[in-house]
Amino acid sequence: MSALPPRFDVSRTQIAAVVAEFYDLVRHHPGLGPVFTAHVNDWPAHEEKIVRFWANAILFERRYDGNPQQVHVQAGDVRAGQFDIWLALFDGVLHRQLEPETAAAWSALAHRIGRSLRMGAADRDIGPDGIPKLVRRRT
Repeated sequence: MSALPPRFDVSRTQIAAVVAEFYDLVRHHPGLGPVFTAHVNDWPAHEEKIVRFWANAILFERRYDGNPQQVHVQAGDVRAGQFDIWLALFDGVLHRQLEPETAAAWSALAHRIGRSLRMGAADRDIGPDGIPKLVRRRT
């Protein structure tokens, strides 16, 4: 338990429900599904890790020990433009599952984190000369 109050009113159970619905949508999404499936071998373990991420970010539980920026950059096939899709799906889940005020607060946090992750992916795709690196698409 943290000595800090939560950023906003949401329970760990609600966090888990949001994560579960979101990843169900991701797995079936034609653009995001293949990217995630290439990197996630154990969906329940991945979802639990993401629950810990959000519980840390919102409830200050301090049970998450990952580096999302590094993971997304090193994946190699995560592109900056995918974060808009990710955030739109996530916002839909938030608005379906939570009270409007809580959904708005979590969405604002997700968008701040998303901007940071998007910048990491974009920076990875720009060479030292400022010219975008050409990306070979999987066929």
